[in-house]
Amino acid sequence: MAISGFYETEPWGLDAQSAFLNLVVEVATVLSPAELLSRLKETEEMLGRVEAERWGPRLIDLDIVYYGARVIMEQGLTIPHPHCHERGFVLAPLAEIAPDFVDPLRKATVTELLALLGKDGIIRRLDAEVPL
Repeated sequence: MAISGFYETEPWGLDAQSAFLNLVVEVATVLSPAELLSRLKETEEMLGRVEAERWGPRLIDLDIVYYGARVIMEQGLTIPHPHCHERGFVLAPLAEIAPDFVDPLRKATVTELLALLGKDGIIRRLDAEVPL
């Protein structure tokens, strides 16, 4: 439904690694949150992701940040993503495509959350068009 620009960002978790590329995509789906997560993990595996060191270098990392206004706390699945409000590399691209979306736990818009956090860790927005 929508895709943000690409952002080059400082690594999060372990600092001794290359910069990351981050973007946010809005999708419509008939999959349940658990089914969607399963499909994302399958996609990561197909693209060559190998589970290694937590927060360490990885080829791809797909996460569910929000699932509409739903709050889900199940084993292996927490929505909203538990750290999304702390990460400029999530909020900056999300603000491009859904600035007025209200976080169902924090009762603040993405724009408001980003303003509280600032853009720490964001190196730059990449302007090159990348085809889908």
